[in-house]
Amino acid sequence: MREYTDEIVLTVGVAEGWADREEDPTEINWTIRQRVAAIPFEVINGRPVNPCEKTSIQRGRNKLGRWGENLTGDGLASVLDEFGDRWVLLVDRNRGRGWGLPGGFQNPGETAVDTACRELGEEAGVDLRGLAWRSTPPRYVHSKRASDEAWNVTVLCTVDLGTLNRADFPRTTPRSDAKKAAWVRANTLQELTTDLKAVHGGEVTSKNHAGMLTDWFAAA
Repeated sequence: MREYTDEIVLTVGVAEGWADREEDPTEINWTIRQRVAAIPFEVINGRPVNPCEKTSIQRGRNKLGRWGENLTGDGLASVLDEFGDRWVLLVDRNRGRGWGLPGGFQNPGETAVDTACRELGEEAGVDLRGLAWRSTPPRYVHSKRASDEAWNVTVLCTVDLGTLNRADFPRTTPRSDAKKAAWVRANTLQELTTDLKAVHGGEVTSKNHAGMLTDWFAAA
């Protein structure tokens, strides 16, 4: 049985408040966490059980901060230009993680929409608070950071800005852990992929973000 929790979780994570202080999951009040979980999960002998997969790490949190579910929110903002072309806002994330949707972990008291709006501001420099956002059903995130006792669930939140002239698109300013932010033409998933490569020299490397984009195009 492999047991592992990254040292950053136990030091920086605890100090900054994004990781549980408890090193023993049996000390957690699981009644509360199970009640608010986006995806239901079991607790056996005081230890949380990953509801969707078995990983290579049976005990410990690996690189995630919270025992059990770690909830995130992702934001997908789209807009039509004056010629009827649709555009989607993407960011090029630092540390070689490629292009994807702005997103991050939920802070205490936040909704998924709150998180998506905050991350759009922090990563792309775009303020879309107060618009008509929609939340999609929560989805499990397959991640190398997860373990059998700590996992990531995300909620994709979407917003449509309607029709604007290209010159009036919200201006992007990459911040935080994003080195680029841009509106990418996206009438189809294939067009998004092609234009992202041709114009920005990049690609959506996250399978989870690629899956969310695929589902969004399918539902459009």
